[in-house]
Amino acid sequence: MFHPERMANRILGMGDIVTLVERAQEQYDEMEARRLQKKIVKNEYNFEDFIKQIGQVKKMGNMKDLIGMIPGMSKLTKDVEIGDDAFKSIEAIIGSMTPYERRNPSVLNGSRKLRIANGSGCSIQEVNRLIKQFEDTRKMMKMVSNKGSKSLQNFTRRRK
Repeated sequence: MFHPERMANRILGMGDIVTLVERAQEQYDEMEARRLQKKIVKNEYNFEDFIKQIGQVKKMGNMKDLIGMIPGMSKLTKDVEIGDDAFKSIEAIIGSMTPYERRNPSVLNGSRKLRIANGSGCSIQEVNRLIKQFEDTRKMMKMVSNKGSKSLQNFTRRRK
């Protein structure tokens, strides 16, 4: 369905949060989200979960279009080319891991990283960068999840 006011907002660089949220809701699976939240709280979030999330984001559409829907971001990405292959190297690196390595990122030692780099056509530095970003993301998600569950516990206590 065509929404002229949303299109006008995008053209003016004001974003289109409503369409972005609608696209996200189309890909949202409540049961999967609960399963994922439990894994995050238990610090069991792994590369298999990560690759599933990348797949969900890709189904939402072109990255540049999605970023352009966030107010103020279209100006930042105006001269930046974000291709459909934005996740290609990440997918190649994760695809070069064994299922065991994807489920247990802590086992990734030097020789495994070398094999993954060779298998994905990337450098060891790129593999290390992805692992570091993944670990940082995992820590951040756990912190946010813990704060959220504490807030929820406090909220439910106050209501009783």
